[in-house]
Amino acid sequence: MQNPRLATRYAKSLLDLAIERNSVEDTLGDMQLLNSICTRSYDFAVMLRSPVISGDKKLSVINIILKQHEVSELTHAFINLLVTKGRELNLPEIAGAFITQYNELKNIRTVKLTTAAPMDAAIKASIQEKIAGYMPTDTIDLETAIDDSLIGGFVLEVEDRLYDASVRKSLNDIRTQIIDTSYVSKLR
Repeated sequence: MQNPRLATRYAKSLLDLAIERNSVEDTLGDMQLLNSICTRSYDFAVMLRSPVISGDKKLSVINIILKQHEVSELTHAFINLLVTKGRELNLPEIAGAFITQYNELKNIRTVKLTTAAPMDAAIKASIQEKIAGYMPTDTIDLETAIDDSLIGGFVLEVEDRLYDASVRKSLNDIRTQIIDTSYVSKLR
């Protein structure tokens, strides 16, 4: 059950507390860890959403997992609050919302670059430099991915904008132009 409004509110409260206690970076690390665990472990995410498993058992499982990592006292208290309020199923969303709010606070923009083949470090640095030129007040967090179906070129995602300079898109555009027979009716 997704509830972005609830996730945003809890994440904002946690961020405010972390700022107040000067533990923003520690809390960010904890939320990234939790986000990673929730993303990688399907069973963990299902356990959080399960109405059959009691809150105490969920809390003990979470504590066992977090015991392996050094998690701040604030994060432990926050997770205890979530379980007490019955909101542990929203933990993945809250962790994601916290990371997003942290990035907004620090002017960090996540840019995703997808290419058909792996890039070397020089090309990646050059692209990051060009992007930074368009966003001089922001810090750029460049995420890379490889999708061989692009054939060549790249796809760049910046917030809600998509720049598709791939060979696949060009070929699709050409195919659309060839298939488009609207010009035939104009000839008659």
